[in-house]
Amino acid sequence: MEFPDLGKHCSEPTCKQLDFLPITCDACKQDFCKDHFSYVGHKCPFAFKKDVQVPVCPLCNAPIPVKRGEIPDVVVGEHMDRDCTFHPG
Repeated sequence: MEFPDLGKHCSEPTCKQLDFLPITCDACKQDFCKDHFSYVGHKCPFAFKKDVQVPVCPLCNAPIPVKRGEIPDVVVGEHMDRDCTFHPG
């Protein structure tokens, strides 16, 4: 091999493909191939830090603001326990 240090192996444990143009995940800072670079593709544990979707309460259908770095499921759960305006029945 003329270039033994060229490229990187995909960080996905089930892949490990040698990729000459790896993509670095901006959330977890690991290198991935084209098949695993998306947050879903490698099940990124830090995707919630970059994902800016606004969750909606399943009971009252109100949008729940989530600050960067917070886990949306936890924030929605707290809303349902304390601030939700839905009253069954």
